Order: sequence, then C-alpha cells, then structure tokens
Amino acid sequence: MDLITEKIKKTSLSTKQDRFGKFISALALILITAVVVLIFGFVITRGLATFTTNKVSVSKFLFGMNWNPSVVDPKTGQPGIGALPLITGSLAVTVLAAIIATPFAIGTAVFMTEIAKKRGSRIMQPVIELLVGIPSVVYGVIGLAVVVPAVRSIFGGTGLGILSGTIVLFVMILPTITSMTVDALKGVPRYYRESALAIGATRWQMIYKVILRAATPGILTAIVFGMARAFGEALAVQMVIGNAAKMPGSLVSPAATLTSVLTMGIGNTVMGTLQNNVLWSLAMILLLMSLVFNLLIRWIGRKGELK
Repeated sequence: MDLITEKIKKTSLSTKQDRFGKFISALALILITAVVVLIFGFVITRGLATFTTNKVSVSKFLFGMNWNPSVVDPKTGQPGIGALPLITGSLAVTVLAAIIATPFAIGTAVFMTEIAKKRGSRIMQPVIELLVGIPSVVYGVIGLAVVVPAVRSIFGGTGLGILSGTIVLFVMILPTITSMTVDALKGVPRYYRESALAIGATRWQMIYKVILRAATPGILTAIVFGMARAFGEALAVQMVIGNAAKMPGSLVSPAATLTSVLTMGIGNTVMGTLQNNVLWSLAMILLLMSLVFNLLIRWIGRKGELK
C-alpha cells in the first residue's frame, strides 16, 4: 500500500516535461521582452541626447527646413538640424507606393482567390514568393538602371527623386500586400459567397459588395503592413531618390528619406557629437513610427473582430 501511495505522489515524466516546456516558453518570452525593451531604451536614450545634452529645440528639429548638421548656419550660428524634409520624403514615398500598390494587390488577390483559384495560385504564387525573396540591393540596382533613366527620359531632370523611389517601393511592397490580402479573402466564410449568389447577385457583385467588404479589416492591415516596410526601407530607396536633404519641390526632384540619411551618415560621425546624436534622433523617429504602424495594425484587427 505504501508503495502504491509513493508511486502516486511521485512526479510523472509527462508532468516533468510539461514543467520544462513551460519554463523554456517563459524564458523565451522574458528574453524577447528584454531584447525589445533594451532596443527601445538604447535608441530612445541616444535619440533624446539631441534635446537633453545638446539643448536642441524639439520644434526646430521636427519642423526645421535645413538639414546640414556638420555646417554652422552663419545667420543663426547653429548647425542645420531641421528634419522636416527627411520626414516629408519618407512619408511621400511610403504613401504614394501604398496608393499605387493597393489596387494591383487587391486585383491580383481577387484573381487568385475568386476568379481563377487553381490557375491563379499556380502561376501567381511563385511570382509573389520570388519578389519577396529578392534582396533590396537588387531592387535598387534595377531601379538605378531602368527606372531612373525611364523617369529622366519621360519627365526630364536627373531621374532621381520621389517618383523613382515610389516605383521601386511599389514593386517591393506589392507581394507583401498581395499575400496578406489573399489570406484576408480566404478568411471570408464560404457561406457569405453562397448567400450572395443565392439571392441573385452576380459574381462581380458578390466580390465587390460582399467579399471585399467582409475582408476590409484584413486588407487595411495588409496596406499598413506594406507601408511599415516601405517606411523603413533604406538601401533601395537610397540608390534612386537622389539623397538631397531638402524639401522636395516635385516628384522628380532629388530628395532624401530618414533611412537614406541615417545609413549614409551614421558611419561618418563621432559618437557623442551633435552630428551623431541627431542621427540617433532620426532612428528614434523610425522606431516610434514602426510602433505606430504596429498599434494601427492591432487596432484594425480588433475592429475587424468586433464586426
């Protein structure tokens, strides 16, 4: 009897494995959380040094029109640290690329899921996966060799500018938005389609008035996700936008983005100087914008669940 009681009280192998699995999961969660907190803390601490150590005005940094931290302006006696042209350039290429890519992505996704399911998936899926796997530098080289000369011949100028950057980003974010839109359309219940057809709706009416509207939260999430990738893209945009840190006068005039200025300048400055601190402030803006995009995605997802 004592032997039986002892065996019952003894921890089984399954329980030990379960506890070990919970320990590994908790350890991984703590590690990931610590890494994220450390990244945010490091970047924000370095980024705030511009305003705490160098005593730069936040409004002057965010809304100033002149960016040249290494040269002192003779009129003001201070270096040019206005980041508004860079913020404007980043937002311009991001928004324009998303506007152009969205119709193509939705059309491709509808073709793959509603019109030609087997043939569309067999042909388009490998193409989308190939576009996703192409490195950013390849997009930049193709943009520099093809897009820039085409823009130059059609619109004049150097060909470097927001339009060229928009076209390159459009191709880069198209597969991301398309694949997520496909998942959103496939997530619409089948009885939505059957009910629409049963009451006499045509296939196009079913797609437009039922399927796309039901999948709207997922499509919006795909668009925001694509914009988040476009906003943080550095190398490809850097090669075709012209890297002129000034307020863009048109779509074909050279401009710059937060990422292009950051990647070009961070290796040429001394840690702790104003020139280095303002670049970390740009990195902080990028980090905060990525946080905004993620919060927006979660908000759209919750709205979709409520419906």
